[in-house]
Amino acid sequence: MSFKMYTKKELQNCKLCELFETRLNALVGEGDINADIMLIAQAPGELEDKENEMFIGPSGIMLDKLLKNSQISRDEIYMTNLIKCNLPQNRRPKQREIKACSTYLDMEIAEIDPQILVPLGYYATKYLFEKYSLNEFTKKEFPKFIGNIFLVENRKIYPLSHPASLLYHNEFIGKVYENFSNLRKL
Repeated sequence: MSFKMYTKKELQNCKLCELFETRLNALVGEGDINADIMLIAQAPGELEDKENEMFIGPSGIMLDKLLKNSQISRDEIYMTNLIKCNLPQNRRPKQREIKACSTYLDMEIAEIDPQILVPLGYYATKYLFEKYSLNEFTKKEFPKFIGNIFLVENRKIYPLSHPASLLYHNEFIGKVYENFSNLRKL
């Protein structure tokens, strides 16, 4: 089956939802297009929007520490977002925004064809679970899915905490490091 990957220009011209009115950039995925591992975050932060680059600033520093500890380099993975534009005031994504942007994510998954999808956080995990008809869950139930492997079609889904969560809840740091280090073993 052949899929067409979107271009950076197409994404920059996207007006499928109201986020185009407030964004500076719509972020395309970054990394190895032949990667076995695809990290999927919720949305670019304000700094990422400004610099047009994924995982910079505090959450990027934390991600780099987690990857280094796991002996994984950014060069060997593919990183993207469920929502391609910054969410004003880091608010929660709206369902219509997820629906609009998921088309781009679906193209990336089809084109990259990773063996392991790693949704970072609730919204990315919820989207993938809906896409692949897995368990429905509430935000309160989400923690029980973190660090577990779900087999779908020809790949694994391995939900993890978003690195930014450690900036606010460092009591989970040991478990998050352990879960990330398991990526190398999957």
